[in-house]
Amino acid sequence: MGMVSPARRALTAAAWAVMLAVSDLPDIVVASLGRAAPAWAFWAKAAFLAAFLALTLVWRRVRPLRQYALVLLVLFLALGLTSFLRGTARFQGSFNYAGVPFFTGYAAIMTLDVLVAAAIVAVLWFMKRDRRAFFLARGRLDAPVGPIRWLGIRGGESWRALGWIFGGAAGLAVLVPTVIGIAPTRDMVVRALPLVPAAVLFAAINAFTEETYFRASILSTLHDVIGETQTLLIAAVFFGLAHWLHGSPPGPAGSLMTGFLAWLIGRSMLETRGMLWPWFIHFVPDVVIFVSYALMFAGS
Repeated sequence: MGMVSPARRALTAAAWAVMLAVSDLPDIVVASLGRAAPAWAFWAKAAFLAAFLALTLVWRRVRPLRQYALVLLVLFLALGLTSFLRGTARFQGSFNYAGVPFFTGYAAIMTLDVLVAAAIVAVLWFMKRDRRAFFLARGRLDAPVGPIRWLGIRGGESWRALGWIFGGAAGLAVLVPTVIGIAPTRDMVVRALPLVPAAVLFAAINAFTEETYFRASILSTLHDVIGETQTLLIAAVFFGLAHWLHGSPPGPAGSLMTGFLAWLIGRSMLETRGMLWPWFIHFVPDVVIFVSYALMFAGS
């Protein structure tokens, strides 16, 4: 293993610091103290990202992080805007009340999510001018899997086989606690059955949008700058922290589980140079999650 240069170590530290500062980590710390994040926290994070982006324009040492800074700023602002829209009285009155149909409510949420993904695709296209450079392609489905010794995976095995295995394992890992937590009755299952096609559709959309703005955004702008290992860890921690407060399940267990899944999916994206296996591995557990939403809707 070659020595890491001081310049790369500095860029890696900066990339970590920026991610942690604008992630949900500050909100998690505040919540652990029994308080809500202050209203100005969003604008403080946005200002921090804008300042860091400006720094990459004038300071040569951090210039390689310019694309990373820009895509994070666009992601943060897009997520903030959609969060604001979801909280408006008009949205709440139209799509988030007890009488709204399952499809209508989640379709509205998915539409906002698609807009976030579209904003990320737009900025990545502006920077890269090649969709394959940010993994918006099928990819090589039979690409070799790099060795993961602690999972018992030796080098040379194919994603064509392990993609199915990882997707199925991710689905089972979510299925067991979901069934235990909901304990669906026969009546709930019967009433939820007509909602399953919509749940599968929303799972497919959610898997694609989150792979676009949580994974492709970071991996495509960072792995050539600080290396694949650190980039995968940054993307995994960012995704895990995003599920600490609002995940299924929330808390440290859900954060660790989703963080590990993000790391594994990130490897599939880098090694296959595409979106299909990452989307599929994400889609399978999302089916379980959205079907659980249908069950809870049917039981309400």
